[in-house]
Amino acid sequence: MADPDSATEVHGTVAVPGRVNGTDPDAIVAQIERTRESLAQTIDSLAERVSPAATARRLRERAVEEVARPEVRLVLAAVGVAVVGLTVLRIWGKRRR
Repeated sequence: MADPDSATEVHGTVAVPGRVNGTDPDAIVAQIERTRESLAQTIDSLAERVSPAATARRLRERAVEEVARPEVRLVLAAVGVAVVGLTVLRIWGKRRR
């Protein structure tokens, strides 16, 4: 069974022995401040991950990277030529009637 007087620090999901003495108020306050700072950083990180603006920025950056690839540019050019060609054929076909 764990010793109730021993101090532990939690890192991730694993509790490890800490240096905080349960009877020293200054050490407890310092530990609380470190925990608050760590929690604030975690919340900021999570907020950045789920922010719609950040998500849009990441998607835009990924799209720019993909379009820069030569094979993607070739496919986009082929699709563009096909769309223009079909449009011209449709217009030309309607004029002949």
